[in-house]
Amino acid sequence: MKYVIIGNGAAAVHAAESIRRTDARSAICMIADEMFSPYCRPMISMVLEGAAGPEKLPIRDEKFYEKYKITLIPGRRVIRLDTENRRVFLPNDRKGEESVSFDRLLIASGADPRPVKAGGMNLENIFYMRTRAHVQNMLAVLPSVKKALVLGGGLVGFKAAYGLLRRGISVSMLIRSDYPLSMQLDETAGKIILDELVQNGLDVRVGVEVKAFSGKRAVQAARLSDGSELPCHMAVIGKGVLPAHSFVPKDKIRTELGIMVDARMETNVPGIFAAGDVAQCIDIARQTGWVNAIWPEAVNQGRIAGFNMAGREIHCKGSLSRNVMRIFSRDIMTAGIVNPAEKEGTEIISRGDVRKKTYRKLLFRKDRLVGMVLVGDIEQGGLLMSLIQNKIPIRIHRECLLSSAFNYAQLLI
Repeated sequence: MKYVIIGNGAAAVHAAESIRRTDARSAICMIADEMFSPYCRPMISMVLEGAAGPEKLPIRDEKFYEKYKITLIPGRRVIRLDTENRRVFLPNDRKGEESVSFDRLLIASGADPRPVKAGGMNLENIFYMRTRAHVQNMLAVLPSVKKALVLGGGLVGFKAAYGLLRRGISVSMLIRSDYPLSMQLDETAGKIILDELVQNGLDVRVGVEVKAFSGKRAVQAARLSDGSELPCHMAVIGKGVLPAHSFVPKDKIRTELGIMVDARMETNVPGIFAAGDVAQCIDIARQTGWVNAIWPEAVNQGRIAGFNMAGREIHCKGSLSRNVMRIFSRDIMTAGIVNPAEKEGTEIISRGDVRKKTYRKLLFRKDRLVGMVLVGDIEQGGLLMSLIQNKIPIRIHRECLLSSAFNYAQLLI
């Protein structure tokens, strides 16, 4: 048996370890487009702000590949996949390609930054913030940067803006929607966070986006959709990510936003699996296929995929979108459905305190809790998330769940 794993992140690492727990002898080959050993991608923002050094990033030491008897092919990105002949194709030094055969394959290629359509993208000092190398390149130019521009009001955009502010750089954030974190929050919560950002020195502009960058060699300014122009010595694009599966033959392997998998993390092609940010499995709250590109899901899906690849049957119960974050002094916790596309059949209850800037919102479908937004008051958030994950029927008065004093024993009454 020969296992090939495309990727070197959380899903790939846990898959390899799971394979070895079941199959101690078969060959494992990992193909990584980065040159670094496995590292904690969510921590790269801490390196940007100076709260952690690069040495804190690795999640496995340099002996990982030797310990698990893994052949590593670093610094090369898969360009083609032949499902019938069971081969993965890579570029080689001669500007051609070479291939690696497999019996069972895991696609854990993660996600790529969502590109923007703007002129002048070829200028220097315009960065994405997705990898360790991206942050290293950003740090190299910071001494010459006085004003930065951040595109996008999501988690990546905020982390970039926060890190640059901590470095003493003036930052403007452009958000196409009416409030930040629109994928994680509703409008009420988003407006609370918008106030928090502004009060902490961030120049936030909503309802606008960049049309073009200008400068001689490096970026010096950005022309916005409202006709105005902003000077900047650096730009960071944080517009979200897209699953990295351009090499996958769409006529062979079923894809929507991500690569579609079953409860075993297997695609429609036997022996080919997918896990992590590239995979689309059943979302527990939505009960439909969904890509939840978060670290805990990558770990869990990689582990499940690895065991199944090695013949140990384990099923995934589904994935759940969730986030716990601190925006300056404001704690936020979200899970499941936050902004339902179809409100029919969804009951929404909420409670807020304008003076304290706290907000709690819960969403129900039938007798199940399917979503929550907690801002500034995240007490019992873990319990509420557990109710969503485990699909526990709610038979008490639903307003009780809005209280931070709510506890599990009340469900048993």
